[in-house]
Amino acid sequence: MRREKGFTLLELMVVMAIIATLMTIALPRYFNSLEASKETTLRQSLSAMREALDHYYGDTGRYPDSLDQLVELRYLRVQPTDPIAERKDTWVLVAPPDGVAGGVADIKSGASGRARDGSLYSEW
Repeated sequence: MRREKGFTLLELMVVMAIIATLMTIALPRYFNSLEASKETTLRQSLSAMREALDHYYGDTGRYPDSLDQLVELRYLRVQPTDPIAERKDTWVLVAPPDGVAGGVADIKSGASGRARDGSLYSEW
């Protein structure tokens, strides 16, 4: 009797079951780390833009009229993308208080939803 080389159906099923078990453990951790990195990027982008707004105000005595003005004058290299909304045009621009010149005194995320800690992205 000559035996064919290869795997039996049972061996393949065992391997597939092991792979499926490993995937159920690994995928949730992957998506949690992906979400955490987006939140960290959002916090860093907001911090960098707020710092640029403060520097602009300190240099000129007024706030910029738009985020593009910060880029044009090299306070920012590029306008960051909101990592949660994955768009550049969702930033919420907060106007300065009355009596202060300019159009943008603060910036917030326009992304909907809650962070992992339960806070709203729009409140950051």
